Amino acid sequence: MNHIGTLVRLYFCTILLAYQRTKVPKYHLMKILVIGDIFGRPGRRAVRELLPGLLREHHIDFVIANGENAAGGKGLTPPIAEELFQSPINVITAGNHIWEHDAIHPYFDSHPILRPHNVHESLPGRGWGYFSASNGARIAVVNMQGTVYMEEKGHKAENAFLSIDKLLPELEKFSDVIVLDFHAEATSEKRALGWYLDGRISAFVGTHTHVQTADEQVLPGGTAYISDIGMTGPHASVIGLAKEVAIHRFLTGERKGFKVSEDGVRLEGVIIDVDEKTGRARGIRRIQESLSAGPAIIK
Repeated sequence: MNHIGTLVRLYFCTILLAYQRTKVPKYHLMKILVIGDIFGRPGRRAVRELLPGLLREHHIDFVIANGENAAGGKGLTPPIAEELFQSPINVITAGNHIWEHDAIHPYFDSHPILRPHNVHESLPGRGWGYFSASNGARIAVVNMQGTVYMEEKGHKAENAFLSIDKLLPELEKFSDVIVLDFHAEATSEKRALGWYLDGRISAFVGTHTHVQTADEQVLPGGTAYISDIGMTGPHASVIGLAKEVAIHRFLTGERKGFKVSEDGVRLEGVIIDVDEKTGRARGIRRIQESLSAGPAIIK
């Protein structure tokens, strides 16, 4: 009987050892939702109505949204910023249009609103900050602006490659995760900066063009990348502008009138999975959700 008992114990010990060797390690993953450029009243409505469901469905720990077009398609105002923060959004990033309304400037010091870091330091606001996610992780969010084809758009920006090189040592001191919103026109500039930062930041998301790209990937060094996360607003439009207004501009050369479209409203962005212990991304998924239909996550 003792011999049989010994054999039984050895059997179960072998099974337990085999399980421990083969089981998949548990990563400390946090989920970050980054929402594409919120365009006017339709974009704000999409955030207000769709964001709560996304938070519940995907167990989101932190929300970043580009809000530089939230006020009538150009800029951001204090009341609209308050509306977005109640959605809830943790951090609002921006770009060249953030300077449209002077009233928002005092909010740069009192609210989590970022303007491009690589503009002249004398301009109001800041381009990066440390924040706490709902899971307790420390996250650094950075906002930068491109220089290619951006010469006449907003304030002049310095070289983003050199600017972030100077900033990263500071960010690495106090953050588990680093996310960059790079507001730029040229895909080439975005791709180059993404490769340059691979393994140095957790996620690189491009904004500005209002057209979601299909090149989302986790780069070899562990940086989640996408050239543009798209637009949250009216997609039956010309990047947010009413079709007839945009077509008239191209036909005549006249730049009269600015009308935000109201049609085809949807929320676009990405969900990024990050191992908060290493700061490396484990996955990135594009998301498109219409106000008139159910969610469609594209992998």
